[in-house]
Amino acid sequence: MTATKRPTPAGPDGRPSSDPDPIRVSFRRYAGVRTRVLEVGDPEPEQPAPRRSLRRRAATPHVKPSAPRLVLLHGYCDSADTWRPALEQLAAAGIPAVAVDLPGFGDAQPLRPGPMLPQLDAFTTAVVREQAVLGSVVLAGNSLGGTMSLRAAQNSRLPISGVVSIAAPGFVDSWLIRAVARYPLPLRLYSSLPVPVPGFLVRKVAEQLVPRLLYADSSVADAVQVQRFTALFPDYRATKSRLEQARQLVAELADAYRLDSVEVPLLVVACGKDKLVTAASGRQLHTLVPHSRLLVREDWGHCPQLDDPVEVAELLTYFAASAVRTTQAKRAAATASEAVSEDTAAG
Repeated sequence: MTATKRPTPAGPDGRPSSDPDPIRVSFRRYAGVRTRVLEVGDPEPEQPAPRRSLRRRAATPHVKPSAPRLVLLHGYCDSADTWRPALEQLAAAGIPAVAVDLPGFGDAQPLRPGPMLPQLDAFTTAVVREQAVLGSVVLAGNSLGGTMSLRAAQNSRLPISGVVSIAAPGFVDSWLIRAVARYPLPLRLYSSLPVPVPGFLVRKVAEQLVPRLLYADSSVADAVQVQRFTALFPDYRATKSRLEQARQLVAELADAYRLDSVEVPLLVVACGKDKLVTAASGRQLHTLVPHSRLLVREDWGHCPQLDDPVEVAELLTYFAASAVRTTQAKRAAATASEAVSEDTAAG
């Protein structure tokens, strides 16, 4: 009798349990905020220490790596874990990428009192500058992350080669977001209840509501992802706090964009089954940034990285490569033009 080797059982993500996780987890500080970072791709190799020489060498210009490097930003009440399925696809393709917990969410430190968007801007800027040392940065954000990506693209001093904005709010939003902004009577009554709603009831409602809001088809929602979201609403107090924070954020979105400042390549992704940010919002954003490209997927919901991580990873990969080529060509042309102008002036 010949013994046969029993296959290693697969984990929840379909990867054999004996295989190492391709996603590296670390904690770092950006703009004074300690946060969790998920990263894939080969780590930057350590450079050997230069040898000392008595002979003075001519200085050589530093050449920055040009390979695309994806920075992934999540949405409101989400975390970097929303990108895990896509990160695994990017890891398999050898694409370097990082996803971070934004301040106030996931394992990041909380936001300070006061306006939220400026704090998130400072955080995003710090992440971009760190990653730009390793390669050409392409920002991709979903929902609130899409807003932060657009706001980063408005800053011409940031070394960004391209932006993917997925379901960014603040243009043509759904009735639900408009309701939060207007603060109607049912929400006011909920916030002022003399007796808090029992925690088990809050969680039960969240378990039913979250899959319908985030997925195109709630029946195929990942239970682990749903549990991660519902954990943000453990009780009445936490839910009330999140509601007040959401109202503040929606108010800030009214003056969040200066889209005439966006010059880098921009891909706008609109999702036909999005119940929070309608596809019309993406179409309007595309109209406001004439050089942008628009992708409308009628079969995607508010978080397409959960609906279809394989296609989202492919989309990000191809756009990043195209955006980096376009941006580098523009910069080379601008440098050549400046050199010609200097020569003309000198002559």
